[in-house]
Amino acid sequence: MSYKKEFIKFMCEAGVLTFGEFTLKSGRKAPYFINTGNYKTGEHIAKLGKFYAECIKENNVDADVYFGPAYKGIPLAVSAAIAVYEETGKSVNYAFNRKEAKDHGEGGVIVGHKFKDGDKVAVIEDVITAGTAIRETLPILKNAANVNVECVIISVDRMEKGKGEKSAVQEVYDEFGIKVYPIVTVCDIIDCIEDGTIDGKEYLEAMKEYRKNYGIQ
Repeated sequence: MSYKKEFIKFMCEAGVLTFGEFTLKSGRKAPYFINTGNYKTGEHIAKLGKFYAECIKENNVDADVYFGPAYKGIPLAVSAAIAVYEETGKSVNYAFNRKEAKDHGEGGVIVGHKFKDGDKVAVIEDVITAGTAIRETLPILKNAANVNVECVIISVDRMEKGKGEKSAVQEVYDEFGIKVYPIVTVCDIIDCIEDGTIDGKEYLEAMKEYRKNYGIQ
């Protein structure tokens, strides 16, 4: 089984990927929902890091630092750094930001690796819905040093139109020239329902209809 199929199965088992009828922040009614808050055990985070490491390897991501935007990105960046080290022996730095700047001790907004000019950074995120988190993250990184943001790595690309005809992932690329690499896309999820990797055949038509209405090609 490919790591993508394994990841989709893992999301279902962890209760992160569920099917039904859900109203999203956008007001759209979706037949599936991804709640990354349901990753909550040592086993979950260890496996999650390995899936991020697979995506990093598959896309030949060459980064000096994995940056996890607070708060959800923090364990993702840490687990990815651990998994990459365990699998390849390469020790990549990691860093994350504080939501509130600290004025005592080491101070500042960044925790972990101290950025320097020319650092190649991969941002590790869960999902991109509207690109807001990326727009907030880039100034934090640029204020720290003149770094190069190589890419953003996410768990799932919903491949959904934003306000216009493009997806949030496409908008991030158009606006900042930064590539976004997902572990899986919604098309991979549909494939896994079709081939029986996961349950959910009763939602297959609704998934395809939703893709037709809101998806990008």
